[in-house]
Amino acid sequence: MSAPSSNAVVLQDVRLDRGGRTILRDLDLVVPAGSITAVLGPSGTGKSTLLAALTGELPPATGEVRVFGRPVPRGERALLDMRKGIGVLLQGNGLLTDLTVAENVALPLRAHTKLPEPLLQRLVAMKLNAVGLRAAADLYPRELSGGMARRVALARALALDPPLMLYDEPLTGLDPIASGVIMSLIRRLSRSLGLTSIIVSHHVHETLPIADQAVVIANGGIVFDGTPQALQTSTDPLLRQFLDGQPDGPIPFESAVRAEVA
Repeated sequence: MSAPSSNAVVLQDVRLDRGGRTILRDLDLVVPAGSITAVLGPSGTGKSTLLAALTGELPPATGEVRVFGRPVPRGERALLDMRKGIGVLLQGNGLLTDLTVAENVALPLRAHTKLPEPLLQRLVAMKLNAVGLRAAADLYPRELSGGMARRVALARALALDPPLMLYDEPLTGLDPIASGVIMSLIRRLSRSLGLTSIIVSHHVHETLPIADQAVVIANGGIVFDGTPQALQTSTDPLLRQFLDGQPDGPIPFESAVRAEVA
């Protein structure tokens, strides 16, 4: 995927439905190319649904989603071509347990390229080196710690050198040290490779320090879009409830539960 546009992602008046009900509505969002955007919000409010729209898994009910200046296609072949330019780090890592670390990282390269084996192996070693795990190439996922497995999944997501990286709750299940390692890696790789990164998370204090842009989703839409500094100093009751972890406020806990189980 080429990246000629100054904006990596643009959503215009987007509504996203699942199971006959609206999850997110009136979405207008611009993500500049080369930026790190944190998409924050309580659990179950539709953050992962937003990522599904960016990958084409969930076509919008109304509005338009554009990635690097092109509308997200609906045809299978065009959608597959577009997805080659998007790396996705899943919550559960998605590593295949019967393959080694190196074999897991090689999967996208084997599926989408016809590289000679020596070059493929060299690229795998480079990706593992980028996340500090070159020495773990021959290990199996069961032999890895949670933080190591997350880094292997990151190396695999980067295998095809995508210009756009999507992170779906990258800190889930990680201890504070592993979380710090992952966020540092995301920042370093984004800057050094010129990637556009969108991080979906409810870990505010770990995510905001590396972000250029902060977006908060709650109550079925975007309730904040601005700099991390502006978010942290906001006095808006809804934003303060989320940032400070207050149980009572404008964001009803019950609605988040209903959205999560829908």
